[in-house]
Amino acid sequence: MLELVPISLKEANAFVERHHRHHKPVTGHKFSVAASVNGEIVGRPVSRYLDDGWTLEVNRLCTDGTKNACSFLYSACWRCAKNMGYKS
Repeated sequence: MLELVPISLKEANAFVERHHRHHKPVTGHKFSVAASVNGEIVGRPVSRYLDDGWTLEVNRLCTDGTKNACSFLYSACWRCAKNMGYKS
């Protein structure tokens, strides 16, 4: 069973470096979350024109291939953002 846990940007970047073949580390973010064996980074929109204070963008999604881990992390990120006051 997947468990959601907060992680630091440093930990998230290290996971992406180990498991993703071409993404480079992210330099900033709003928050980072991970499944027990999978990582997800959510941060500021890449485009400064979309960084209006109400828009979040998934900058990296990286798993080790665990079934349903991607959906689990996208859903968890939406719940986190919604609880922080973001709107759909």
